[in-house]
Amino acid sequence: MRCDELKAVLEIESASFSRPWTEQHFQYEIDSPFGHPMVALADNGTLTGYLCLKLVLDEAEILDVAVGNSHRGKGIGRLLVQWALDFSREHGASVLFLEVRAGNAEAIALYRSFGFRESGRRKNYYDNGEDAILMEMPVCRQSEENHAV
Repeated sequence: MRCDELKAVLEIESASFSRPWTEQHFQYEIDSPFGHPMVALADNGTLTGYLCLKLVLDEAEILDVAVGNSHRGKGIGRLLVQWALDFSREHGASVLFLEVRAGNAEAIALYRSFGFRESGRRKNYYDNGEDAILMEMPVCRQSEENHAV
């Protein structure tokens, strides 16, 4: 994610969330040594989605992810989550965390398809009283998986 892409990112963010991140939130992720924001681009260069990943020591967390309305259902979210998993694995993370709105069945199904499991809940977390589901999955290199005791 680059500064010149923030306008398109903010348009998707505003259309996707009732309490969207601000430009300053995204700028912080771009500037942070722990932030790894990524965008997805169509063949014509149109920004179709984004994911903000934070990696500190051996823990990674997906902080924000969204796909533009007209690009949903095309596998872009799946590609972004796969990128986050691969990046986390390549950079030594042992676990990847995220939180998702309890009513977001599509996102929950996507995360479960990758192997994420519910690890907790934040009751009445969102403005509408909806719970946040905390999810996590172990992230390790294939060779480490094969040598686990």
